[in-house]
Formats: sequence, structure tokens, C-alpha cells
Amino acid sequence: MEETYLLNVEGVKKKILHGGRGELPKLQDGSKFTFHFQTLKDDFERTVIDDSREAGMPMEIIVGKMFKLEIWETLLSSMRIGEVAEFWCDPIHTGMYALVSRGMRRIAEGRDPLEGQKHRCGMGNMFDYHSTGYDDLDELQRTPQPLIFIMELFRVEDPSAYKRDTWAMSKEEKLAAVPVLHSEGNRLVLRREFAQAAAKYQEAVICLRNLQAKEKPWEDGWLKLESLVTPLVLNYCQCQLELGEYYEVLEHTTELLQKHNDNAKAYFKRAKAHAAVWNEREAREDFQRVAHLDPSMAAAVKKELKQLGERMRKKHVEDRKRYQGLFQSSQG
Repeated sequence: MEETYLLNVEGVKKKILHGGRGELPKLQDGSKFTFHFQTLKDDFERTVIDDSREAGMPMEIIVGKMFKLEIWETLLSSMRIGEVAEFWCDPIHTGMYALVSRGMRRIAEGRDPLEGQKHRCGMGNMFDYHSTGYDDLDELQRTPQPLIFIMELFRVEDPSAYKRDTWAMSKEEKLAAVPVLHSEGNRLVLRREFAQAAAKYQEAVICLRNLQAKEKPWEDGWLKLESLVTPLVLNYCQCQLELGEYYEVLEHTTELLQKHNDNAKAYFKRAKAHAAVWNEREAREDFQRVAHLDPSMAAAVKKELKQLGERMRKKHVEDRKRYQGLFQSSQG
């Protein structure tokens, strides 16, 4: 049975199209809504603006994470699992819809949703845009108007029930996630699952870099986080060495050494990557730095230099044979 009533929110009407089940979900910061939605104009034709089913993916919102269209969190909070409801919202709630829709459409198209956006608040960004890139959204931006949202709520998950993206974590959650990810990475290395281990180390680094961005470089808070980043980057590089991604190792170790030019382990991994891609001079220089910075690694360096010499001699012999073959064939 259809039931029409006002939510306890100014400028919003709700009509239940299909009843849900159970009680209203208990929400907390970090709870996740998963739902499909359709957005329509409040005109005679009820013109469809967006439809998540056509885009091929349901929508997700994290409670308490300042989603630009704040009213959606309120609407979803009034729904039971499995419920389908229609909401009429007046322009005081729909002014940001054009920007939200623009981002969702870009994601569906495989594009960066923040492309061209300045780092300012949502309302500031609205004034920055001359065009959203979509004619119908430009019209909504020029002429704020009531909109109708038809929503079907699939599930509500507690923060502990799903794997949260890094951006959705609080500072405390990011810090708590780092040792867990580090440990998972180490476990995967022991199983020689290097690609999966690298992904764990990388995720932990992203958590820490996000926190570092809020600290002043080289001050105590930043340095404390950097001390956690360094071993994770080195572990990541070791995985990449095992996977044969030598140029990635060169990139990350060089970046690390620009900040910490006394890190013997970073020089050692960079030297091995140089050796793997036949950069003999650079490899030898880095191995020598390792022996100078950490005498306890001298034996390992000696072994690596011996292997490098043997590989280079073998390569020179092979190159000579190849050049001789080319010369003889050209003479013939």
C-alpha cells in the first residue's frame, strides 16, 4: 500500500512504494548504505536525470563522511532494508546535485571524478565551474529546482563488516590498519605471494601518506609517520624485485633516498635493480655505498658484486658473438 507522509525534515516528502523488512537499521559513523537510485525532474514528464541501474553499479554512501548531497543520508536513514521509496525534495536540498551527478557520471565513464576540480569546499567549487560538461546538469546548476529521488535500499553495513577504503577511515582507523596490513604483507611474503604482499604494503603506505599530508614536513608528527613509511616502502620494493619490476624499484628507492640518503637497505635494493637492468656503474656505486654505510652488509655486497661481475662478463661474451655474427652475415 502506498503511504505518503512528511519526513520530520523541512522541504521533504516521502512515499513508500514497496515496504522493507525488519526495523530501521542502527547507524553509526562509518556505516555504509548500498542502494540504487533514480533522479527525476518534478515536471509533467517526470524526466529522468540519472539512473544507477543504467550506469550498471549501485551507489554507496558512508555515514558521517560529508557526502556533498547531505539530504541523501537523511533519506536513507528513514528506510528499511529492501524498501523502495520516492522522495520529493525542494531546492534547499538539491542545490549540490549537479556536482554530485557530474562525479558519478565521470566514474561510470571511467574518468577521474575530480578532474579539473580545485581543492575548495563544495559550494566554492560550484562557483568555479563554468560548465559541468553535461547540458542537463548545467541547467540544474543555473536553475535550482525540486527533484524526485526514487531509492531502493539493499543493505546497511557496520564499519567492522566491510573493508573500508582508505579515504573513508578516520585518523585512528588508519593508524590501527597499518600494523595489520604490515603483518598481512609479511605473511604473504612467506608464502611467496609477492604481488598480494606488495598490495598490502602499498595500502599501508597510502594510509600513512594521507596522515602525513596533514602534518608539517620534517616536524615531529611528520617524522614519526615517516619512520613507519620507510620499512613499508622497502618491503614493497623487495616484492617488486621478486616480481621483476626493476624500474619501479629504481623509482621508489630513489625517492626514498632523496629524503634519507643514509639508508643502506634502500641503496642495496636500488643496486640490485640497477644490476638487473645492466646499469653496471650505478649498481657498483650503490653497492659500495652500502658497504660504507653498514659494514655488517659487507659480505652480502661482496657476493652481489661477484655475481654482477660474472653476469657482465657473460653478457660481454654474448654481445661479442652477436656482433661477430652480424658482421659475418653482412660480409657474406
